[in-house]
Amino acid sequence: MIMNAEERRLQESSERKVHWKRWGPYLSERQWGTVREDYSPNGTAWDFFPHDHARSRTYRWGEDGIMGISDRHQLVCFALAMWNGRDPILKERLFGLTGNEGNHGEDVKEYYFYLDSTPTHSYMKVLYKYPQREFPYRKLVEENRRRNRSDFEYELLDTGAFDGNRYFDVLTEYAKASSEDILIRISATNRGPAEADLSILPTIWFRNTWSWGHDDYRPCLRAIPELNIPKEYGIPGSGVIEVEHKTYGKRWLLCEGEPELLFTENETNAKRLFGGENRTRYVKDGINDYIVHGDHQAVNLEKTGTKASALYLLRVSPGATATLRLRLTDQEPRIAHMSAPKLVTAAAPTTELLGHSFDSVLAIRRTEADEFYAKRAPKSLSEDAKDVQRQAFAGLLWSKQLYHFDVRTWLDGDPAAPPPPESRKKGRNHEWGNLYNADVISMPDKWEYPWYAAWDLAFHCIPLAQIDPDFAKEQLTLLFREWYMHPNGQLPAYEWAFGDVNPPVHAWAVWRVYKIEKRVRGTADRAFLESAFHKLLLNFTWWVNRKDAEGMNIFQGGFLGLDNIGVFDRSAPLPTGGYLEQSDGTSWMGMYCLNMLAIAMELARENPAYENVASKFFEHFVHIARAMNDPRGEGIELWDNQDGFYYDVLHLPNGDRHYLKVRSLVGLIPLLAVETFGQDIVDRLPGFKRRMQWFIDNHSDVRKHIAISQSEKGRHGLLSLVNRGQLERVLRYLLDESEFLSPYGVRAISKFHKDNPYVLHVNGTEHRVDYEPAESSTSLFGGNSNWRGPVWFPINFLLIEALQKFHHYYGEGLTVELPTGSGRQASLWDAATEISRRLIRIFLRSADGKRPVYGELDKFQNDSHWRDCIHFHEYFHGDNGAGIGASHQTGWTGLVAKLIEQSGEAT
Repeated sequence: MIMNAEERRLQESSERKVHWKRWGPYLSERQWGTVREDYSPNGTAWDFFPHDHARSRTYRWGEDGIMGISDRHQLVCFALAMWNGRDPILKERLFGLTGNEGNHGEDVKEYYFYLDSTPTHSYMKVLYKYPQREFPYRKLVEENRRRNRSDFEYELLDTGAFDGNRYFDVLTEYAKASSEDILIRISATNRGPAEADLSILPTIWFRNTWSWGHDDYRPCLRAIPELNIPKEYGIPGSGVIEVEHKTYGKRWLLCEGEPELLFTENETNAKRLFGGENRTRYVKDGINDYIVHGDHQAVNLEKTGTKASALYLLRVSPGATATLRLRLTDQEPRIAHMSAPKLVTAAAPTTELLGHSFDSVLAIRRTEADEFYAKRAPKSLSEDAKDVQRQAFAGLLWSKQLYHFDVRTWLDGDPAAPPPPESRKKGRNHEWGNLYNADVISMPDKWEYPWYAAWDLAFHCIPLAQIDPDFAKEQLTLLFREWYMHPNGQLPAYEWAFGDVNPPVHAWAVWRVYKIEKRVRGTADRAFLESAFHKLLLNFTWWVNRKDAEGMNIFQGGFLGLDNIGVFDRSAPLPTGGYLEQSDGTSWMGMYCLNMLAIAMELARENPAYENVASKFFEHFVHIARAMNDPRGEGIELWDNQDGFYYDVLHLPNGDRHYLKVRSLVGLIPLLAVETFGQDIVDRLPGFKRRMQWFIDNHSDVRKHIAISQSEKGRHGLLSLVNRGQLERVLRYLLDESEFLSPYGVRAISKFHKDNPYVLHVNGTEHRVDYEPAESSTSLFGGNSNWRGPVWFPINFLLIEALQKFHHYYGEGLTVELPTGSGRQASLWDAATEISRRLIRIFLRSADGKRPVYGELDKFQNDSHWRDCIHFHEYFHGDNGAGIGASHQTGWTGLVAKLIEQSGEAT
């Protein structure tokens, strides 16, 4: 197979010949307000380190910035700062509301779009929209605080900040001439009707690693005046900042033009924040004070420090674009006197570093990105669908972030810092002293969720595997490492509570990534599969030991990622006492068993020792299937035969059990526990075949959950928690547009509950579940997500895959009404394709030119400078498909890229 340029870079990176991924978009977009920066007595992370502190206070565990990059250890950072002449502060980081300020929890209040990136970040493009009016910080906080949960959120567009199109489109492009030579092109376009001023400050700085008492080495930035070229030669001129760090040696930031070079230190301004003495004369917000307040004493006139900016003062005519070129390089520059003095390197004395070669490299990298993605988009796709898929990939790649968190050091404190309060030793995450994270990880959303979440990450890896299987495998492997996984086998959930329980989908993701790589590259990585399987055994054992309260193969697990879907907070003690027998918890374990069975059977093809393990997972699955459908032979089961649906069962202290009759994803998740296998595979594993047959012969009820059929392709089998009759009954709900099936995918809760809310009274308190297709009206889990009606991509994706598996077994012998009540019969494959295309439709322009994701937002629907910039939201309105929740959660919503590849568009 002939590889294109980006594929060659991926291979060089995989073989560690060239470190193409050393530099990338690894800055967070919000480091403030995170758990790892929280040293408060009571775990009040939002309040301990607010946005107002961020410009003045040094971070302990990471850095943030706008449209920025860093090395993979985040020692050297680069990002943009801006000032429109009106804002009260320099725009150095994205602004948003904290979990306490937003009427639906935390929420970024800015507009920015990830437009492109290759997997090695050889080319990247990102857009930020910056108002020319004063940014309404206070107005956004006060108005959202005034609103309640039933109100819409108050957004930046609502403030009038963009009225009359008085804003700048600031577009930043990065292109790598080599793995250590990065070209940066910044274009600022005035979309307004009048000339406007804009200060752009490309900023380079070091993460502060020297203030904590572990290593006092201080790196250095300094201006190199002898390399300055004035404009008097009829050329743009240039300025140079030398960047020296012991890890990387020397680098240089070359700045076209004659920007004023400003220097300060990445040190806390204790005087401003706490009324104390500063450790250094120059502090983190020194450049801010110089620009906004005209304080010339705030920057170091000796042009040295640990933070530096190149100040460009632009006046841009209406409709015009100002362009800046910079270069962060490991090639030492020098001045060559040609027709005019120009910056070159000793190795290439005739090649101008900021001249025509710069533009040529940028153009080549753009073309190479086009070639890379052209191979991954079905040729039948419209240009609109191709663009949606590419922006989905871009969002996934831009959402990489260095995640640095050493819990033991965080709990104990640093030698040079005040000791943490004693309460921390019994507080959040104190059981996770083994956790030491310092890796580039795929984030759900680098502003709203700038920390990894275990089950989110598993879904991220599916579309990532389409374009970079190595990175997808690395991500899955990370959580199995001893410095992530708890010694007891539990995977860390997320930093707010590493001990919370997410659905066990890592085995599924490992199996899917293994198969995707085999298809994409033509080779299978059995070493990865085997290594992951051994660690998954530890995690599976943890689940069995910790989440099966009575040893009956009926599992709990808590909220399991579905936040507010239940009648009660499923992570808290029940107001009734007792516990829940969870339909989804048990079904996830059934799915886990089948994933492990599939992996064990694959490994057994070359190593017969895995046949014994495969047999164990087969038996375990059958026990779970039996328990799901009558755990004690007492007529109490998670399947309600009267309704033809699965429910959670409330197990009271007195032994009584009651169905909690909410028609939700909880009752659809049993469909996910399904696997098909060819008889030829079983025949190649004689030990497994013999033990499976014995189990079937000696357990008469096993045949309810295993089926064998004969077709022209030979004998093949099906393992499923649901039998054919149950499947058909559940599908009537799933494919009913008045129940689960919305025009844009499968709802989290049936629309039936719009007119029929589920109500339960306990100890004088009403507990209820209504159909809520948009924002949540409950404060469970912060109230910033809602599983009571909207459409969520991860479960939809798994349901689509399950229907495809059922079709693989039943074929055209099982058809359903699609939609229910229509009279139109369709195969389960057709049903899966229909759901896929409804999900894809969220982002595509419809016949009237509108994208459902943007609902009634006129600017996004009708303005040519907005309408093709896509936000991949956390979830979507259950009736109209409008985007809700985190606006940049390309993580699992990036699954749309995989759906586009496999299902295409509706015709």
